[in-house]
Amino acid sequence: MDALSPMATPDLSVARSFTTAAPRFVPHSFRANHFQCTLKTPVSHPMSNESANSAISLVAIQVGNTRTKLGLFLDGKLERSVKFEKEQLAEIVGEVTRMWTELDDCEISALVLSTVNEKDTTSLHSMLADQLGEEIYRIGDGSPDSMPVPIGTCLDPNTTPGSDRLLNAAAAYELLQSACIIVDCGTCVTVDFVDGEGVFHGGAIAPGARMQLDAMHRGTAQLPTIPLTKPVGDPWGSNTPDAMLRGVYHGIRGLVWRLVEQYAERFGGFPLVVATGGDSELLFGDDELIDRIVPDLTLLGMAAAARAALLPDTHEATPNRSRAELGALGAEWANLDDAQDLLTNDAEDNRGDHD
Repeated sequence: MDALSPMATPDLSVARSFTTAAPRFVPHSFRANHFQCTLKTPVSHPMSNESANSAISLVAIQVGNTRTKLGLFLDGKLERSVKFEKEQLAEIVGEVTRMWTELDDCEISALVLSTVNEKDTTSLHSMLADQLGEEIYRIGDGSPDSMPVPIGTCLDPNTTPGSDRLLNAAAAYELLQSACIIVDCGTCVTVDFVDGEGVFHGGAIAPGARMQLDAMHRGTAQLPTIPLTKPVGDPWGSNTPDAMLRGVYHGIRGLVWRLVEQYAERFGGFPLVVATGGDSELLFGDDELIDRIVPDLTLLGMAAAARAALLPDTHEATPNRSRAELGALGAEWANLDDAQDLLTNDAEDNRGDHD
């Protein structure tokens, strides 16, 4: 049996597998005494065939730091997505309007919006409300009326991670049902960890490739402005632009490799690795570290949040585990030795599928 069984979700865009088994795992001997751990109910799960038939239809609006991405979901399936520069407000409103009209005959439909850039979202939200006259549900912005992201967290109680990171984590866990690392290659590069029970633990944030190139130009007298491309040929650059590209390209890949190794070492197993974001294919399209590249991962997370909030019966309730009572108590996670034995056996059963 393949480690990733088919699910009632959109197909992943690029599929690669390791040459060694990548079993699911749970961490062992991990103490959470400095963090606040919560397990939201329900945690996102793949929809069954029955629930897929009653799935919600959506227009999802994802506002990033650089671009705005739109997704059209018909009966739970992502039909298409399109990107705009964030300044193209009229074009964005026009496309949202066209997508919304395609949902006229759908039994259950909604407009959902997620943003990491509130300043640039205000005008867009106002224009959409005036144009459509419909309620636009906000996801994960911390306000009392916003839809929560359906994933548990184990974080410093004083921190609020970006909704995009949580949405990516929720979507990745829903797709894989396994511990995983999510690498988002956008304006910034984030490398986040979700454990085997679907709990988000945080991760690392670094400047993205284009930000690094821009910073080198702005911070020096002689380094030029250059476009981001994939370096080819020798590992060293024979001119300044080539040297800049190699520094950024290999620097990000090395950063991600090292973080993945540290996460795996810390938690006692090697998780699946999912990449997303506008530069993910350029940076990791040929990298054996990455199991899947999912360009629309954040949109899929928005769909998961909408299903959990508006169609809660389509999600299984999360079992009542002692994990949910952790945090300030600093207790050990329960039954981990038994779980580790089961996962080790599962890995042995699946090892042949990765050879």
